[in-house]
Amino acid sequence: MKHAIYQMNVVAGKPEENRQKVKNWVKETVKEEKPDTIVLPEMWTTAYTLPELDVLADIDGEPTTSFLKELARTYQINIIGGSFANKKDGKFYNTSIALNRQGEVVYTYDKIHLVPMLDEPKYLTGGQKKAKVFELDGIKMGFIICYDLRFPELARSLALQGAQILYVVAEWPTARKEHWKALQIARAIENQFYVVSCNSVGSYDGEDFAGTSMVIDPWGNHLQVGSEETEETIVESVSLESVPEIRQNVPIFSSRRPEMYDEY
Repeated sequence: MKHAIYQMNVVAGKPEENRQKVKNWVKETVKEEKPDTIVLPEMWTTAYTLPELDVLADIDGEPTTSFLKELARTYQINIIGGSFANKKDGKFYNTSIALNRQGEVVYTYDKIHLVPMLDEPKYLTGGQKKAKVFELDGIKMGFIICYDLRFPELARSLALQGAQILYVVAEWPTARKEHWKALQIARAIENQFYVVSCNSVGSYDGEDFAGTSMVIDPWGNHLQVGSEETEETIVESVSLESVPEIRQNVPIFSSRRPEMYDEY
């Protein structure tokens, strides 16, 4: 599966401008790279303009869902739709969607873990449904959003459901960029799957974003690493045949003894 990752400099508070940026990027990237799947960053429609969500957020996933459906159908590509601010039932969520080549939404996920350092709990509601695997092109995969990366039990639950790729979409800050790198490698190694991440660059409200979007194989090797400051496209193909081979050679899942693990 060939990925094109948009390490995007999101224009804060300008959803229409950002949708146009993505539309132009997809058109150019599909022509030049012919990817199977494109990946967008967290909160790519608005950035972290949380105090303005009443004006800027989608309502029940619109118009962003219809926008991504049209892109998927037009270019016959899978889309890992980053995330966007989304108002539903009177509450605001940080919502991700995945779409297949026919423009069908195959999975929706609301960010479970909210970031105290960015005041997310003040403005957003954490997801109420457990993370699940979904399939694109017959491949089992899952995704998490930014701060979720710090919770290994979430990634492990997706691996136990059979995920072979974990997507991580983020607006991860430069102040904690070494954590961003290390945690992705850890998630890949401990779960023996690919980690494909899409972070943003640029800055908003005094916070710089770390870029460094990555593709990591199940051994923890870097296949691609984006720059720390530049908006760019990262392109990489992953070979899923290696996942069952690695899991057979180092059989961590059959070695697990969950009955010996206390839960708190």
